[in-house]
Amino acid sequence: MSAVAYEVDVRSLDDMSSRDLYTMLKMRIDVFVVEQKCAFPEMDGKDPEALHLRLLAGKALLASTRIIAPKGASDPAYIGRVVVSPDHRGKRLGDKVMVESIAACESLFPGSRIALSAQSHLERFYKSFGFETVSEEYLEDDIPHIDMLRPVSRASAA
Repeated sequence: MSAVAYEVDVRSLDDMSSRDLYTMLKMRIDVFVVEQKCAFPEMDGKDPEALHLRLLAGKALLASTRIIAPKGASDPAYIGRVVVSPDHRGKRLGDKVMVESIAACESLFPGSRIALSAQSHLERFYKSFGFETVSEEYLEDDIPHIDMLRPVSRASAA
């Protein structure tokens, strides 16, 4: 498997073109709503205040996440809407988008823990990035989830 060349783009919705916003939201809806057969409010009101990390190869959107700043000094940053384009699966882009998202959180919010709500079957995947399970399993939109938290890394705390 050859390495995938990509660039990382982190920006707010206000700084995205309408075409880039459309492409990102379409990918999220195609995966979360259509592919996973989950009717849920994808447009949940959090996107305007979030940062959106995208992995791009030219104009192609490979993967994205949504990053939400900590609400208070002791609150964690939050990574959500982790998604890889169906057209680019099997290239370890899930690993790459998580590495880039964690690095962005550590750079933007040094000294903050990072939280996420994971589909339960992905617990081991997120544990490989230092996340720890901090809740019992619960249903979110009829899909089993768990809350996970990544402690402040030594490099981020320094």
